[in-house]
Amino acid sequence: MIPKGPLVSVIVAVYNQEKFIGRCLRSLLHQTIPHESYEIIVVNDGSTDRTPYALELFHDAIRPITNETNIGLPASINKGILAARSQYIVRVDSDDYVNLNFLNFLHFYLDQNRYADAVACDYLLVDDAEEVLERANCMDRPIACGIMFRKQQLIDIGMYDETFRCHEDQDLRIRFEKKYRISRLELPLYRYRRHETNLTNDAEAMEHHRQNLVRKHGTDSEQ
Repeated sequence: MIPKGPLVSVIVAVYNQEKFIGRCLRSLLHQTIPHESYEIIVVNDGSTDRTPYALELFHDAIRPITNETNIGLPASINKGILAARSQYIVRVDSDDYVNLNFLNFLHFYLDQNRYADAVACDYLLVDDAEEVLERANCMDRPIACGIMFRKQQLIDIGMYDETFRCHEDQDLRIRFEKKYRISRLELPLYRYRRHETNLTNDAEAMEHHRQNLVRKHGTDSEQ
């Protein structure tokens, strides 16, 4: 019998996250679906800290991709999508972590509901000490991660726009929802970490790319 490939591909793009990448990967390695059922693709985007050393500790459990220079988050994620061997794709940020049922429940939802194009789960906002600050509705306050897509549909819409260094998730979502639909799983399976080094705290960069988003999609796309 020919062995099947993984059911799910998890994509983690990482840049200088030596402090948190281990926590992220440990949460992904302790899932309630068999480890052979999913792959973890880690794209090291030219990290200059001890991230490469941290990844070496997991070398037997991940599929590493190394960018010699920093090419940005969207381009790194696109590399992961193209390298994925499964039909389901889910992105996890390198400073976040997930519930042990994260992959199981999201995959089961899409597998059993063929009408569903993608599914997002609710999330818990946590601080650096992993204290829960609040629970968030993934539709009212969408984030880039914790959404399982069908790979072919991501490719169909052109994947991530690599000109966006932030707001890349909003641009993808706008384009995705013009043709497809994202369902909601009302379970807080994702842990979204808020800390001082979050890219979203760079107000100048955020505003620059927000203006690009408006130029590309029009003022109605501002959310």
